Amino acid sequence: MQIVEQWMTGNPVTIEENASIIEAIHLMKEKNIRRLPVTRNGNFCGLITDRMIKDYSPGKSTPLDTWEVHYFLSKALVRDAMNPHPLTITPDAPLCQAAQLVHDNKLYGLCVVNREGKLVGILTTTNFMEALINLCSAAS
Repeated sequence: MQIVEQWMTGNPVTIEENASIIEAIHLMKEKNIRRLPVTRNGNFCGLITDRMIKDYSPGKSTPLDTWEVHYFLSKALVRDAMNPHPLTITPDAPLCQAAQLVHDNKLYGLCVVNREGKLVGILTTTNFMEALINLCSAAS
């Protein structure tokens, strides 16, 4: 049986809740990722994704110019746009349970936490695809 721990990305990149949204945008671009677990004093407390940032940001029809939008996002904090209660899964959970959770909730990934609630990884759709490719190759 495949379990989450076998396919998750361990030690994920995180961001503090008091960081600016601009910092989150730059970190995601630098690391080429679309989601960041959020921490408060080093403890997992939420999740912010590129979609959450887009939804939080002023739209293209706003009268604000580029510099004003940048200023707004440099003052807005990650905690203002994050999901403070993301769905999570444990590392010992079956991979099919994680896949069902992602499917049923129309998610693109899950934060992986141990029994104490400490962040230990992240499981993304890319990780799921890697698992599927591996399983299909093994079956051939």
